[in-house]
Amino acid sequence: MLRKLTLTLLLTLSSLPIQAEGFITRLLNHPVPGGVAVVGLPEQSEAPRATYQGKPVLTIREDGERWIAIIGIDLKTKPGKQQLVLANSGQIGFEVRSKRYEEQHITLRNKSQVNPAPAQLARIQRELDAQLAAYAEFSPRQPSNLLLDRPVPGALSSAFGLRRFFNGEERNPHSGLDFAAATGTPIKAPAAGRVILTGDYFFNGNTVFIDHGQGLISMFCHLSQIDVSLGDELERGGLVGKVGATGRATGPHLHWNVSLNGNRVDPAIFIGAFKP
Repeated sequence: MLRKLTLTLLLTLSSLPIQAEGFITRLLNHPVPGGVAVVGLPEQSEAPRATYQGKPVLTIREDGERWIAIIGIDLKTKPGKQQLVLANSGQIGFEVRSKRYEEQHITLRNKSQVNPAPAQLARIQRELDAQLAAYAEFSPRQPSNLLLDRPVPGALSSAFGLRRFFNGEERNPHSGLDFAAATGTPIKAPAAGRVILTGDYFFNGNTVFIDHGQGLISMFCHLSQIDVSLGDELERGGLVGKVGATGRATGPHLHWNVSLNGNRVDPAIFIGAFKP
């Protein structure tokens, strides 16, 4: 009798629907400081709207089966409980795990790039304001792809999140991913998007921002040449510019930032190269 009941229970459980993780969740769900959290959302006919720390977040239907929110977590976030706020009331909690980032020590000959002169600080602040405004963009378009293409071939040279010391002085952590590439190497758009900012900046050199949709923003720095203009629509793989060493750079390379809901996150997550 007991065996029959056990068999009946197993058959009943096996007939229940299983909410298996989809491809996007497996790729992107790394809820650490500077990482990404993927949170399942209640079922509804239209795309859900949700916010994290007062900012709208990217929501998609994963594998045509369930709604998910894809949330960028600021590098300064302490491990622990966080809350996603739903537009139709209610909250969903998620846990941020801890992660340790390594240190990087860099020597610069140009001392003003470590301690800028007062006259340069006003320029730096203007450029920062423009870039923060670009990061805050939130267009309704769906990203063309979330497994992003590498913008250039070549080895990864400096990881995201490194604690950076310039000439022995600690500065902001590394907020992007560096690719070792020769000057003139073409830079391709990792997903379709619209060019929302370009400029020649004190620290970043020649720079391009691309809005991929719903708060997913790419920034490309230190370019030797910019091949796009403000407002251009780029297809996935479209030419952005060419690798260089402009701004605060010790040699030619591409610095690539990815931002989600206004927070800089590890681009390695989006190319399947994340290291816990």
